[in-house]
Amino acid sequence: MDLSVIIVNYNVKYFLEQCLCSVINAARNIRAEIIVVDNNSSDGSRSYLEKKFPEVIFKWNNINAGFAKANNSALQDARGECVLFLNPDTIVAEDCFEQCLAFVRKTADCGALGVRMIDGAGYFLKESKRSFPSVAASFYRMTGFTKLFPYSAKFSRYYAGHLPEHDIHETDVLAGAFLFVHQRALNAVKGFDEDFFMYGEDIDFSWRIQEAGFKNYYFPQTTIIHFKGESAQKDVPAYIHRFYEAMQLFVKKHYRHRRGIKLLMKPAIHVSKLMAYLLYYSKKILSRKKIMKPEERETIVVADQQYFNEMIGLIKHAADPLIIQGRIALDSHDKNPASGSLGDIAAIVKRNKIAKIIFCESPLTFSTIIELTDKLKGKADFLYHAKRSESIVGSNNKNVQGLVIASDDSAGL
Repeated sequence: MDLSVIIVNYNVKYFLEQCLCSVINAARNIRAEIIVVDNNSSDGSRSYLEKKFPEVIFKWNNINAGFAKANNSALQDARGECVLFLNPDTIVAEDCFEQCLAFVRKTADCGALGVRMIDGAGYFLKESKRSFPSVAASFYRMTGFTKLFPYSAKFSRYYAGHLPEHDIHETDVLAGAFLFVHQRALNAVKGFDEDFFMYGEDIDFSWRIQEAGFKNYYFPQTTIIHFKGESAQKDVPAYIHRFYEAMQLFVKKHYRHRRGIKLLMKPAIHVSKLMAYLLYYSKKILSRKKIMKPEERETIVVADQQYFNEMIGLIKHAADPLIIQGRIALDSHDKNPASGSLGDIAAIVKRNKIAKIIFCESPLTFSTIIELTDKLKGKADFLYHAKRSESIVGSNNKNVQGLVIASDDSAGL
């Protein structure tokens, strides 16, 4: 077995549906197994997903065991030369796994690998590569120096801003959303530390990879979409609490023999936590409920004519009705009615004041969809539909619950 893909699900069945469609496509040319561990979801994940994906191994927990424990339970059964720990709110390209496997196999000191991640709006996720927590990194991030000097090795150390986004580099911390690990490293670190319920376990894991004599690599030769925070249910105050509690645990565990750093990190974490709360609540107070204007509902579908016809029936289930402006053809040879072809998509979006684009997989590939999301960031909001799925998903704001359109009665998001 070349690869075991392990995904922990909690109440994001529609995002997981899109994820699994992309994962199955990416695994077609390799020997792979896909294991989904469900942490007692209450959204009907089992009845919806189990019959739809018979090639996937599902494990159904009767409690929410947490991210680390759920991953470890699947790791015991994993047979792959490499293991990918993957978030359910992701979409991967068709050649993603093959590229990662090739790099890990030829790089003897590689223990783990992370890839370039963009969010559902197309923007680069800086946590794709990070440094270990430190007093200085926390101070510069908290005081805004990191934003002022985003490429500085000193001021932007938290996000390893000095490492170019499109180059392969060694890095300290890899994100748990996509953590590709060779068995040689897994044999040394023995999985995740289950003291971390959620958040921080990827930082601890990355630390122990290096402690075991291996290196962590940032590998931007492939890009994935990570719908930031969907698997965390957008509960920002709960996220802040859990994240900084995890940081305290990390410091207690790994800086226990560095008394000076430990003493400084404790108040730094408390102040950072307080600042995070203040920033969240200030934004919430200042924000006003936005009423969507008619022109902000203008939506265009990227698909061939047959696929477009099928999509109309699904789009009708949107809780907030979308105005379908038309479709974008895949090439200029398509003679059916269309607003234009894919090569002119940016101009079409601008000319027609398009607010939302629905990308349809097949004959579009997930790789092309990811490239278009990257290219068109800031020009519109994006929605995604895998050919095998019965839903449309999108998430353009990490602080707001993503959009789901589905034909079954339990969508309601």
